[in-house]
Amino acid sequence: QVQLVESGGGLVQPGGSLRLSCAASGFTLDYAIGWFRQAPGKEREGVSCISSGDRRTYYSDSVKGRVTISRDNAKHTVYLEMNSLKPEDTAVYYCGTDRTLYCSSRESDYSAWGQGTPVTVSS
Repeated sequence: QVQLVESGGGLVQPGGSLRLSCAASGFTLDYAIGWFRQAPGKEREGVSCISSGDRRTYYSDSVKGRVTISRDNAKHTVYLEMNSLKPEDTAVYYCGTDRTLYCSSRESDYSAWGQGTPVTVSS
């Protein structure tokens, strides 16, 4: 059974940093893993993705230059390092997989999701 568990969210001041983790079980983490977020009253949006194999990375324009995605297959974990956080980054962050080797930007392609970890950026 595929299971993804996010952690690392919390309250941080503007300009601060957080590292989110996505721990996988039930599969070998050789799939692409994506991070999405959903702010209150808004639709879920893609943030970043890392493919399998070549570990190609993708970032949304809203986080590019401030966020780094990485993966440690030995630990079955994908990380999202977020720096220079802004109040508009406040959202619940979810990791998911489309169960392929390559990233998809379409939320509908993702068939397994974690429960989410909340991030609040506020002074």
